[in-house]
Amino acid sequence: MVETGKYTELEIEKIIAQGAYLLAGEDMTPILLPTKYIPEGADVGDKIKVFIYRDSDDRIIATTQEPYAIVGEFAYLKVKTLSKFGAFLDWGLVKDLMVPFSEQVERMETGKSYVVRLYLDEKTDRIVATTYLNRFLRDNDPQLNAGDEVNVLVCDEVMQGFRVIVENKYWGMIFKNQIFTDIETGQKLKAYVKNVRDDGKIDITLQQLGYKEILSAEEKILKLLTDNGGHSDLCDKSLPDEIYSELQMSKKVFKKALGFLFRYNKIEILKDGIKLTKLALLEAKEEIDEDID
Repeated sequence: MVETGKYTELEIEKIIAQGAYLLAGEDMTPILLPTKYIPEGADVGDKIKVFIYRDSDDRIIATTQEPYAIVGEFAYLKVKTLSKFGAFLDWGLVKDLMVPFSEQVERMETGKSYVVRLYLDEKTDRIVATTYLNRFLRDNDPQLNAGDEVNVLVCDEVMQGFRVIVENKYWGMIFKNQIFTDIETGQKLKAYVKNVRDDGKIDITLQQLGYKEILSAEEKILKLLTDNGGHSDLCDKSLPDEIYSELQMSKKVFKKALGFLFRYNKIEILKDGIKLTKLALLEAKEEIDEDID
């Protein structure tokens, strides 16, 4: 069954001047894909990926445009216009996304951006959005474990740090002492579960945990050295901000990674920086030669 607000793959039944009609199932009327969205070279019988929504005339229609979010997802979207019905957001399609006044925690303003959740209004079958996020998020019983890699959306800044939405399901928190770079509301980031508390609340970090974190740091340091002719001014006396600016890791992780690399004869630690050893330079050259072959 074709779902409004989701992507689906449909077969072209016929092509006319207005566009292509797509087969949507035995009990459904074929869905129009307007001519301007038909992929070049597409023909009858081809299957194409489309997004399903309702146009300004309330007809179910298909598009190959990709909205910034689909039903069931959260997104940080800007208000384009206001009307007597609510606010209309830019979400990447010709028809703007409405947030009814009844779904606004605070009255939205033109030009400002807000974190919203897209859902399907069951009465009208229209895609709408809301800023009442708690209705769709859990802050307990998460199906996650420490060390899991997750996708997060930065929601807002609070006294302790930044609240984030984790995997479109849970509230999480990145504490200020775990932040080593500038982050802001609306950013989508790869992150890691640092801890799941007894009450189910999730602590999030932007750095990998434990041994995996060190391995990732080693790879970044080796790449930095390779890209810079085998030498870098960074060292264990460098300022934390300098290290994070260059490598996106904390000074603590940087120093641990240096220790591993030195132990395995990958780097030399100098007074004014670090450099690759002859062994590491030879290995890097061999990898480049293999890539060329």
